[in-house]
Amino acid sequence: MDSLETREDLTSILPYLPRFLRSSTLFWPPPVVEALKSLARGPLHSNVKSGQVLAIAISDLRNSLSLPVSTLHPSALHGYALFFDDLMSREASEKWFGNVVPQLADLLLRLPGLLETHYQNAVSCNGMETGLRLLESQQQGVVFLSQGLIAALLVCSFFCLFPTTNRGVKHLQTVNFDNLFACLYDSYDVQQENKIKCIVHYFEKICSCMPMGNVSFERKVLPLTKSPSHISFPRANFWSKSSISLCHLEVHSSGFIEDQSTEALEVDFANEYIGGGALRRGCVQEEIRFMINPELIVGMLFLPAMADNEAIEIIGTQRFSNHTGYASSFRFCGDYKDVKGIDSMGRRKTRIIAIDALCHPGKRQYTPECLLREINKAFCGFYDQSKRQQYENLFADTGFSEAEFDEGIRNPLGSSMRNLSTSFQAIDETSCNQQMGDDELKWDYDNVGIVTGNWGCGAFGGDPEVKAIIQWLAASQALRPFILYYTFGLETLRKLDKLVQWIISHEWTVGELWEMLVEYSTRKLKRETKLSFFNWLLPSLYDDPAMMDI
Repeated sequence: MDSLETREDLTSILPYLPRFLRSSTLFWPPPVVEALKSLARGPLHSNVKSGQVLAIAISDLRNSLSLPVSTLHPSALHGYALFFDDLMSREASEKWFGNVVPQLADLLLRLPGLLETHYQNAVSCNGMETGLRLLESQQQGVVFLSQGLIAALLVCSFFCLFPTTNRGVKHLQTVNFDNLFACLYDSYDVQQENKIKCIVHYFEKICSCMPMGNVSFERKVLPLTKSPSHISFPRANFWSKSSISLCHLEVHSSGFIEDQSTEALEVDFANEYIGGGALRRGCVQEEIRFMINPELIVGMLFLPAMADNEAIEIIGTQRFSNHTGYASSFRFCGDYKDVKGIDSMGRRKTRIIAIDALCHPGKRQYTPECLLREINKAFCGFYDQSKRQQYENLFADTGFSEAEFDEGIRNPLGSSMRNLSTSFQAIDETSCNQQMGDDELKWDYDNVGIVTGNWGCGAFGGDPEVKAIIQWLAASQALRPFILYYTFGLETLRKLDKLVQWIISHEWTVGELWEMLVEYSTRKLKRETKLSFFNWLLPSLYDDPAMMDI
């Protein structure tokens, strides 16, 4: 194992972590240690028993780390005081300051040791680096973190201990909670209060019982040039020539993606900067997911903005909160008991894929370039790279050349490819040392479908019908067995189920449906049709409600 001084992964992330002193080990500066020890002894010793005094303690900790006052939102400390003194009940406040804050301080004291243990175990195994590091754009890779280390890093966010210098240069969002609390103070709204309630509940839960699992954060990249080890970025003829059959699509008019219980990849309608407005005023699909699964937030620390050929897959986060509503109606509704199974890597079987759609594309979304961008973005998220070998074997058997394969994936055997047996091998923080057998390291992905909804619509301004079809095409091409599609009651998609039935009954392929989508979009751009895609493709959907021909 490399010493801490020579580790490239630690070196890459160290400028973005709280200021630790470094020799052969990591440790807090002495003034920070004394302040945290005082907090850990409880309010009788530290006198931190109100939001106002907590705000002073946060300011003192930041001063001990030489963090500039200018990097903290000027209203942040007022926000902490408002929430914990005025909005939290007296009983909850006494529990928070008496039990939770001391344990959070103790967790911070243990952070240097947690990081050292992480790097001791995060060795390279089968060529895969797993240590905490900056996963820069176009850098395919994965980071494995224990839930305990994630908790300690999120406590740093709560106390606003992360430096903010140069994060913008690296296309990283700020990860401190100062803006979250400042927004509450500057212009109170009830959904902001409820977002903070989710975060507070998370800290209460980990202090009562620290989860012991792992979470993986993977940057997925479709290389823009041909690559010997990865499927490359598809060109237009990749889609038009595809003979892959369309996968099963099941429509749900109500319910939430996060409430489904199948083995599936759940789509995060992401901002290019993962997390979007989660730590500011945002309160739509992505931000809500980050509040009820707060471990997602730590990805904002080391995952810069996504490019058009990238997606981010996160496996293992635990859900802690129940909620109702959306945007202004969002409300925290108490504890959620996450009963998802655990894989051999210690990760909860919650798989989340972050893909960012074009923002406010207007008519531009119907151009060939934008259609290709959106379908490739979804494909990047949905594709399982571990299937590459099976693709290559099939193409070799059927006479496809390597050049044709790199140009795009084509399936001469149609839907039979869905029966391919494949697995995904991943490494957690301790698996290399444990010398686990191959069978223990495998995770069968054959039955893992996609759960999604109105990606890129709503605030992003995408055409819901076009976006639904794009996701269906991408999931099918990625050999996913099914899509569960949540329309959230959107009127525009009330005919989606019947359209899907008609297309499936006519055994269309990915290439055939893609060609129809391209033709419609061309006509839309030329103003040759004012119809929606569904109406244009199948007028009988609207002429004959009974759809007797299905």
